[in-house]
Amino acid sequence: MLELMILTIAVALLFDLVTGFHDAANSIATIVSTRVLTPGQAVIWAAFFNMAAMFVFLPRVADTISKIITIEPNEFMYMYVILSGLLGAIAWDLFTWWSGMPTSSSHALIGGVVGAGVAHAGWEVIAWDKLRGALIFIVVAPVLGFILGFALRLSASWLLRLQRPVVVDSLFRKGQLLSAALYSLGFGANDAQKTMGIIIALMVAAGKFAPDTQLSFTNPATLWIILSCYLALAIGTALGGWSIVKTMGMRITRLQPIGGFCAETAGATTLFVSTLYGIPVSTTHIINGSIIGVGTCTNKFYSVRWAFAMRMIWSWIFTIPTTALVSAGIFRLLASLL
Repeated sequence: MLELMILTIAVALLFDLVTGFHDAANSIATIVSTRVLTPGQAVIWAAFFNMAAMFVFLPRVADTISKIITIEPNEFMYMYVILSGLLGAIAWDLFTWWSGMPTSSSHALIGGVVGAGVAHAGWEVIAWDKLRGALIFIVVAPVLGFILGFALRLSASWLLRLQRPVVVDSLFRKGQLLSAALYSLGFGANDAQKTMGIIIALMVAAGKFAPDTQLSFTNPATLWIILSCYLALAIGTALGGWSIVKTMGMRITRLQPIGGFCAETAGATTLFVSTLYGIPVSTTHIINGSIIGVGTCTNKFYSVRWAFAMRMIWSWIFTIPTTALVSAGIFRLLASLL
């Protein structure tokens, strides 16, 4: 059982690293596409603020994820549930990274754990009060990003309407360093905490933690979880994939520095609010909604390449059911081998 626990922790940290790798584009797509930073500079900038998030936000998202299914303490089969959920989510992340399609690592993880949990103990295992917020925000998060991105771009255009374009461009090139840092801060907080929550659930299943265990810097038993999850995410971000950056920052709509600043600020605001309320959200959905909102405001609807946008929307719709089915299948296979 100890070997299974260690293996699952390793897989959870691998998922965290893959999440950073897969979702690096969320933090750096706009700042790279506007050529404010090179891809290499941008991923280091983003990774630093991913790590800094541990000192800013309370682990409320981790608490939500750790209770998204009902874990029975000292029940080793739930360790296989968590392992199966992680493997299903990693498989989906790697497939979508290979195809250059930005999808949600968060929803892949949620779908994976829920699917494996249902395969083990039926539908009653789902904690609907915890899952409901994540499901609602599949729609709310990108819409909120769209509205904020549109509103910020419109406000910036009106406030700076008398300024020369070269002055505006110079101002927002500097501003994008701040907006990218803020977005990376929110990304680090929301995404690293999801893996923290998974490890807490694992430790409860292994009988190492009580179900009400809280993550804290002052608790030596949980300090290693906080540090390792943030570090794994930051390393993954530093290794991030360029193909998704190109899709998000260049193929959806063309952005200038002012648009990049507005998109990142809108996304960061949405992430901060979601994290403060403990809602696990898709950073991919949020930044794409923000980019589309900015593009729509700048050059109306025809500036957005809706074929790419619709392709992403379909991939978002299929993420949770696909990872649920894959993880359920993995759990059944593991259970049959026991």
